Amino acid sequence: MDKDYLGGLFALEGKVALVTGASSGLGRHFAALLARAGAQVVVTARRADKLQELVGEIEAAGGRAQAVSMDVTDAASVRAAFDAAAAGAGVPDVVINNAGQTITKPLLQQTGADWDNVMDPNLKGCFLVATEAARRMVDAGKGGSIVNIASILGERVGGGVAPYTISKAGVLQATKAMALELARHGIRVNALMPGYVITDLNRDFLTSEAGDKLRMRIPSRRFCELSDLDGPLLLLASDAGAAMSGACVAVDRAHLVGGL
Repeated sequence: MDKDYLGGLFALEGKVALVTGASSGLGRHFAALLARAGAQVVVTARRADKLQELVGEIEAAGGRAQAVSMDVTDAASVRAAFDAAAAGAGVPDVVINNAGQTITKPLLQQTGADWDNVMDPNLKGCFLVATEAARRMVDAGKGGSIVNIASILGERVGGGVAPYTISKAGVLQATKAMALELARHGIRVNALMPGYVITDLNRDFLTSEAGDKLRMRIPSRRFCELSDLDGPLLLLASDAGAAMSGACVAVDRAHLVGGL
């Protein structure tokens, strides 16, 4: 067995990776993971000061990181962030389109403002970041990998999160449309679809009685941990997934295949 080959499949040495929504949750975890895989990481969020702690942690672990302010809903902010990334690290080879949010309330209580506050970062932001990244890659004469963070709720639905589920369904279709048009430029676009992942923000709910009822509807009877996303994310980001584009990869401990 060629251990060097296997180890190198998922390596990101010499690559620049940009992560949106990196100040907390999945984005923060992904940024640290990509740095451990060897990438120079550009971490972005609306407030760059919130990212400095993460930069310090990555650098303390021997990695390289840069914090850049970015509002994914504003095209000018996205362009400025990519300018700063290029000046500090180079044109990204890998982009993790992670920024997003949800508002939980019944459909009949959702407002137009709620819709905008979810759709703008989740879907418009995905489009603005991916297209800007692709332009930079094309201008630099190199390919790359864009990973859009979707959700299993893009394929199934849940109560109280209608705008979120609609936005994530849009992200899945956007991934395929982008993959089609960018393949000729050597740019791969794929989506990662996490199931319910235990984080500090949702741990209390997922370990509550209501959360336990939700867990029992999953065929494996288990929620995901952040570490469950590591392998799939690196597969899509690295040369290990060189032939994958337009794929929507569920990581959900069999939740999607549960019976209705």
